Amino acid sequence: MARCESGCSDCITACHTKHNVPDFGNPKDEIKWIWKDSYAKVFPTGSQQFLAQHLVDKPVLSLCNHCANPPCVKVCPTQATFKRADGIVEMDFHRCIGCRFCMAACPYGSRSFNWRNPREFLKQVDAEYPTREIGVVEKCNFCSERIGTGRQPACVETCKTQALVFGNLYDKDSEIREKLRTRVTFQRKPELGTEPSVFYAFEAGHV
Repeated sequence: MARCESGCSDCITACHTKHNVPDFGNPKDEIKWIWKDSYAKVFPTGSQQFLAQHLVDKPVLSLCNHCANPPCVKVCPTQATFKRADGIVEMDFHRCIGCRFCMAACPYGSRSFNWRNPREFLKQVDAEYPTREIGVVEKCNFCSERIGTGRQPACVETCKTQALVFGNLYDKDSEIREKLRTRVTFQRKPELGTEPSVFYAFEAGHV
């Protein structure tokens, strides 16, 4: 996060453009795959006492945590939400019945519901990823359609400052595992036992 520029939203734009995320024009109906929020909202169970002002003021990236123990998968009655063998928590939009159990189960607010027909709010459509219908839930998929062809997620590929690193957590020799070995990192709400696959690193001195 030390490399993430506060005023930059290139990763968000790239993600939402590549995945045909609609812009309904108001916060109530907002669809979010990746977004920025305050440190206090991203880490609500972490200590806020005497927090450095630059962390208080810095917007922090949020997205689906692709938990190793995902509560959303457990509550989905149709298996529209499922965990792949590689750890990615995926959505099958055709199986989604709009019950929103997964949204209630997700402790990170990482899922959005299409209250309106999203296709009517797309100025352009990227043919690589399917558009959705009204009444389904959607979220970040770690660009599974891209990594399946050897590419990086759109957010990682777009980031000019290399603030984002993506890789195989199961490979002990991967770049991401090296980062985790050499940096102090944080997960969101680790006390819940969901084991998020998204890790945050701030400056070396922040513990």
